Amino acid sequence: MKRLTTVVALITALTTNAQQHLTQYVNPLIGAGGHGHVFVGASVPFGAVQVGPQNIPKGWDWCSGYHYSDSLLIGFSHLHLSGTGGGDLGDVLIMPFTGKTETKRELYGSYFHRNSQEVQPGYYKVHLDKYDIDAELTASARVGFHRYHYKGPAKVLIDLKEGVDDKTTDSYLKKVDDHTIEGWRFSRGWARDQRVYFVIKTDQPITDIKLYNDSVQLTGDAAETAAVKGILTFKKNTLSLKVGISPVSMENAEKNIASEIPGWDFDKTKQAADNAWNDELNKVRVETPNKEDKIVFYTALYHTMIDPTLYNDHNGDYLGTDKKVYRNAPFRNYTVFSLWDTYRALNPLYTLIQPERVNDIVSSMLAIFQQQGKLPVWHLEGCETNTMPGVSGVQVVAEAYTMGYRGFDTALAWLAVDSTLHRKDFGLNYDQQDEYIPCDKVREAVAKALEYSVSNASVALMAKDMGRTTAYEYYRKRKENYKLYWDASTGFFRGKKADGSWNPVFDPVKSSHPWIDDLSEGNHWQYLWLVPGDVEGLMRLIGEKSFTNRLDSLFTIQAPPDPNAPPDIAGLIGQYAHGDEPGHHTIYLYAYAGQQWKAAEKARYICTNLYRDSVDGLSGNEDCGQMSAWYVLSSIGFYPVFPAGGQYVLGSPLFNKATIKVRDGKTFTVETENNGPGHPYIQSVTLDGRPYTHAWLTNDDIVKGGVLKITMGATPNKAFGAATTDRPFTVN
Repeated sequence: MKRLTTVVALITALTTNAQQHLTQYVNPLIGAGGHGHVFVGASVPFGAVQVGPQNIPKGWDWCSGYHYSDSLLIGFSHLHLSGTGGGDLGDVLIMPFTGKTETKRELYGSYFHRNSQEVQPGYYKVHLDKYDIDAELTASARVGFHRYHYKGPAKVLIDLKEGVDDKTTDSYLKKVDDHTIEGWRFSRGWARDQRVYFVIKTDQPITDIKLYNDSVQLTGDAAETAAVKGILTFKKNTLSLKVGISPVSMENAEKNIASEIPGWDFDKTKQAADNAWNDELNKVRVETPNKEDKIVFYTALYHTMIDPTLYNDHNGDYLGTDKKVYRNAPFRNYTVFSLWDTYRALNPLYTLIQPERVNDIVSSMLAIFQQQGKLPVWHLEGCETNTMPGVSGVQVVAEAYTMGYRGFDTALAWLAVDSTLHRKDFGLNYDQQDEYIPCDKVREAVAKALEYSVSNASVALMAKDMGRTTAYEYYRKRKENYKLYWDASTGFFRGKKADGSWNPVFDPVKSSHPWIDDLSEGNHWQYLWLVPGDVEGLMRLIGEKSFTNRLDSLFTIQAPPDPNAPPDIAGLIGQYAHGDEPGHHTIYLYAYAGQQWKAAEKARYICTNLYRDSVDGLSGNEDCGQMSAWYVLSSIGFYPVFPAGGQYVLGSPLFNKATIKVRDGKTFTVETENNGPGHPYIQSVTLDGRPYTHAWLTNDDIVKGGVLKITMGATPNKAFGAATTDRPFTVN
């Protein structure tokens, strides 16, 4: 009997540790409709290439280059954004076709039926009705792999003019030999000086090439203009081609192909992409009888690993923000840092499940600091866009340090955060003097100030951990500058003009933003709660007895639609807007006031109502993984209100069991009993078998591994987390 028990235990352990086929639960079309703006196509986790279909952009919902409502494709391009509020990229557009040559996108584009699409992690397939062509795409980190099945003579259009909301400033195309095309595309858009070099390899000889400047035919096998297009002709009716990209050179692009996909086995590359995604998805295992919840979860986890993207070559070379080439960098260089969004949940998620990447991401950000004099704000393909208020790269670097990461230059990290917060632009000169930022001199003054307080609070903790006592005291005091904007007469944060008077532009429920407005993508009700680095201080401003009543009002107050409001403000519950990031922590503030059950109630509602297995299954644009990271963490059962502080506030776990692979081969498991629909409330908790009464976990609790068991119920246990000693608190 003892031997049998041992065998059963061994089989159970092997089954638990074995890789599961989790890509089957990913639906990449979630968020491809509505305002989700997600990338649809083929990529590998964090890959430099995202090869996928492209429509003719028709407005804001085409930021990624594709929208599910569209039925016209103009080809397949190799760089895409995922879930952003602005459009760009769409580089190196390739369209297979037959018959008459057309060079205008309105004429060479093809209609397709949505049900002809097959989309899974690392693979995309569609039928082009106009040409009766089946097109398949897969990818490695820096190479897009195409396979086309024609019914007639095979032709391919290469279009270097068209992108997504950008303008080509220079492009080059050359036939090198019968199997090789090389070129570049330089463009100006959201990324003001983007440079992409590429090489195309074909598996059959090119029998003819014709080059165009837009629609004007040129002579020869090479051309450089602002709108180069090329038409390639082949004999066979099945064509494969590989497109290697590089931020540095055409030579490196060709080496990327040789290093990553040296052969022509499309199916092998497709399987390798699937394996890469499975490896990543297996970092979190969830168990639930609800298949839709599993699909929503693994699709969300998938969406957290499209961006940021590699921005280097296989040999380590990359192009800096200063447009200098850096050779053989000792770290993997990344770009597409949507930091105003991602510091809230995505980067904290990485500290748990992507420990091997955190150091490289921070090293990439420190290199950007050295090249441009500040940490990145919104970094895109080697360019600083300065999009969104704040200097949110500061808290990402600080959080990595306070969470124990040391695989980067820590002295440089301190210089970077300290120097960035001592710059004189974007109102920082006022903030560092503990003065309010005048709203008639600096746009979005209150939004900037509240974000700066998060940065200051984060750097204070970094300084404390480093033993920098003077800096700690300075930043701890500076984090309280948010109080300079408190208008006790209205009970909201509000801008002040240079003469000391309150900003006359004030309507707590209005979200449109004239020049002198205080905020960015939100109204005063939503920004009232953006003080995660000093929640107790915020409670004292509002009044401890009023705090939860005001929170309750946030979720119930209705207001007439603001016709000029940014479309990002979506997923409304009263005035709470889940579709935009400034309020993502807000529901968890209930726990700081001893009402964890209300946080649980709201978390369960949002997880089950604002995330769905449908093309419009996101309540707002994905923002490079932040919307999905909120779901991943909240559905497991906890959320980081103030990431650098290392506390995760308990919410309402959705699954029967969730197991997270954390650092050093350890696992942290959240198990529930009596869970399911209608049972969102925590009744009791044990941690590693011992009763646990706190309404929060620490980062150390999670990364050292263990088992959190939570008994759920249909009615609130209002005593859980209610005692002062059991409430989460701001780590100072």
